[in-house]
Amino acid sequence: TSVTSAKIQVNGVHLHYQQTGKGSHAVLLLPGMLGSGQTDFGPQLKSMNKQLFTVVAWDPRGYGKSIPPSRDFPPDFFERDAKDAVDLMQALKFKKFSLLGWSDGGITALIAAAKYPNLIHKLVVWGANASVTQEDVRIYNGIRDVSKWSEKVKKPLEELYGYKYLAETCEAWVDGISRFAENPNGNICQQLLPDIKCPTFIIHGQKDPLVPQAHAEYIHKNIKGSRLHLMPEGKHNLHLRFAEDFNREVENFLR
Repeated sequence: TSVTSAKIQVNGVHLHYQQTGKGSHAVLLLPGMLGSGQTDFGPQLKSMNKQLFTVVAWDPRGYGKSIPPSRDFPPDFFERDAKDAVDLMQALKFKKFSLLGWSDGGITALIAAAKYPNLIHKLVVWGANASVTQEDVRIYNGIRDVSKWSEKVKKPLEELYGYKYLAETCEAWVDGISRFAENPNGNICQQLLPDIKCPTFIIHGQKDPLVPQAHAEYIHKNIKGSRLHLMPEGKHNLHLRFAEDFNREVENFLR
């Protein structure tokens, strides 16, 4: 089945999403920083089981084709994304759905699963963190300047946004996420993790240069009954680099 693209008004903005499959199990894919369905989830939109799942990939406000508005990072930007994500799925008439969140999208998914427990069927997160340490801030500052990014990572995003928007939004993101380090314990959503009641699967690449493994272990420890799966060769983009393994593990968990 083909992938359809559309926009729908949610919370005063027009959110762009892609949808494929006709299965009874609805799944929302939540992209990472600066990401969109198109840039972040090609192999999932293409290869996830279309008989079992209806797969939706969204562009959070200010990202991908959900512009305008321009992206900003107020203190509650993750909560705002979580509400937008859930309200999008309800606007699309899905009563209950699972969340697959990568990186920032993983943080958004954790918050959504904790705050809207009756709507979330199952949860998968990878490359996510519930707090920001000083070490994390150092890592984020290392990617602040997009002109230093590898061509492979930069090119699709530059094509999507243009260089100026990409560069400015990346800097704004580094400032926005680094602010959490000023909270007690660098808290983003640590207090919400015990509220997550749905079956939860945490995947982590052991060679992830952006998110140290301790974050995955913390999330696992604080979500009762969750599963943690480590991929020895996985980096931050393990769902793209090892798409076949990733899709298989996730589909088995979602069944």
